[in-house]
Amino acid sequence: MIKRAERFAKMKNCSHTLLALVLLSCWSCLLFPGTAMAAHGESIDGKLKYPAGFNRFAYTSDKAVKGGDVILHALGSFDKMNPFTLKGNPPEGIAELVFETLASSSLDEPFAEYGLLARDIELAPDRLSVTFTLHDQARFSDGSPVTAEDVKFSLETLKSQDAHPFFASYYQDISRAEIISPNQIRFHFARPNREIHMIAGQLPVFSKAFYQKHPFASAGMTPPVGSGPYTISDFKQGKSITFKRNPTYWGKDIACRRGMFNFDTITFKYFQDQVVAVEAFKAGEFDFMHVNIAKQWARDLEGSQFDSGRIKKQLFPHKNNQGMQAFVFNIRRPLFQDVRVRRALGMAFDFARTNTTLFFDQYTQTQSYFSNSDLAATGLPQGLELEMLQPFKDQLPPEVFTTPPTPVRTGSPQALRNNLRTALQLLAEAGWTVQNGKLTNQEDKPFAFEILLSSPSFERVMADFAKNLQTLGIDASYRTIDQALYVQRLQDFDFDMTVEVFGQSQSPGNEQRDYWTSAAADRKGSRNIIGIRNPVVDQLVDRIIYATTQEELTAACRALDRVLWYNYYLIPNWYLATYRIAFWDKFARPETLPVYYNPFQLLMTWWVKGK
Repeated sequence: MIKRAERFAKMKNCSHTLLALVLLSCWSCLLFPGTAMAAHGESIDGKLKYPAGFNRFAYTSDKAVKGGDVILHALGSFDKMNPFTLKGNPPEGIAELVFETLASSSLDEPFAEYGLLARDIELAPDRLSVTFTLHDQARFSDGSPVTAEDVKFSLETLKSQDAHPFFASYYQDISRAEIISPNQIRFHFARPNREIHMIAGQLPVFSKAFYQKHPFASAGMTPPVGSGPYTISDFKQGKSITFKRNPTYWGKDIACRRGMFNFDTITFKYFQDQVVAVEAFKAGEFDFMHVNIAKQWARDLEGSQFDSGRIKKQLFPHKNNQGMQAFVFNIRRPLFQDVRVRRALGMAFDFARTNTTLFFDQYTQTQSYFSNSDLAATGLPQGLELEMLQPFKDQLPPEVFTTPPTPVRTGSPQALRNNLRTALQLLAEAGWTVQNGKLTNQEDKPFAFEILLSSPSFERVMADFAKNLQTLGIDASYRTIDQALYVQRLQDFDFDMTVEVFGQSQSPGNEQRDYWTSAAADRKGSRNIIGIRNPVVDQLVDRIIYATTQEELTAACRALDRVLWYNYYLIPNWYLATYRIAFWDKFARPETLPVYYNPFQLLMTWWVKGK
């Protein structure tokens, strides 16, 4: 399940009597699953950290005050105002600040959501439908009420050709929406799915009236009407955008919004690359920066402003499932369709040297598609996981059953030489041999490909990788292109190799269809940029989506992890279990950190000091 973190405080003490009633309610759901119960929130396992009537999330503060301005940065540009369509690039922040969902994720629980636009959520006893009752006071920024008709319109629009194709896949198990009353709607499900009611709660709700005047697929640069805490007050296309806090925001006093979205204005300034952005940050052009380049953190963010404390650097720990970052093959290309070739190229990446010489030993080598989580496959498959894999034994690489997922080991010149020697053997088995210093096949065609990049910071990494590939006789070039063009080429699958991140939540689900399945392989804009068409992968994705227990979900994720790993669809990179954040000393913040969050969500719990 995708957490809208991408998207979206100390709790007051409650009486022992209320707490006992809430616990009794949770146990009733578990012991008597045939009883439908309306609730202020929903979860996968029937458990909620926060009781009905809670004041705010624990990672917010009652000391937070509204006011002040914050300036952030973004890379590239933007050319549309609708973040839910395929073509073009929307501005940063618009999905989180302008639009809202029926329910809001809790950032300190892995499998829970609490009513946002919906004040009441009722899952049917057979789990084949969920009913949402909207807040009576819920309003769009133009003052019009949020109605069940708007919710129905939103679901149907996102499942239509007008929206990004991801949504049709993600919401495919929601078969239809039934309006019960002007403020109550029921979603019917095609089949039971332990998280489908949570997915329904993540539905962003649009103003039907607005999109009837401004067609969804072609709304262009018209600032949208949404129900969120901010509206767009000013923008210069591709250069900057300012969001202004809505003084009449309907939800400012509901529990899952208290202590959050405290700034009067939030402005994003656009830069063409991160190197320029760092210098602009140090010059005071913006206030807060998530640093994802190790060299910048270790070497570039220093000077008198840091020594004096005017700019602060801090590591913020998190427990997010880190998923997979990797050099990704486009296996639609004939060059990469042989698994031996893909494995051989992976032998040429020297992580240990890269981590030491370029990353100041800040990173951990990735060894799972579910890094930093209990869902990662370890050891050999056993128990339920083995049961899931056993029927496909003849279709799977033997290593799935005999070898724990293990990244290529490097760290010394001898280790690299051994790896390259193994790579040459694999390439020879696949029909590639070195002739006059060049790797060629039986048709005398040289082995050459291009690595497509969106950030020049990766060029240092690729220089070392390309040098090792050259030792194998491979001509690997790399090129950084404009961000907008980069996005378009990935959506069209027009690349040989690139760097990609496959993010994961604590509870993977429907989004896995878009990452790995055959149905997504040729669907423009899907996250299956690799081009995987593997019937075993398809079936394991279904096991994840339709898991009925946490044990089954964990086993299915680990099984999928092994199958993806030993098909060598990519070259694993690295991950970091903290966020590196630099910020000007103008902020106050809560004492308690969230647990599962991103840097923008963290910032939305801060406020300007002295306001």
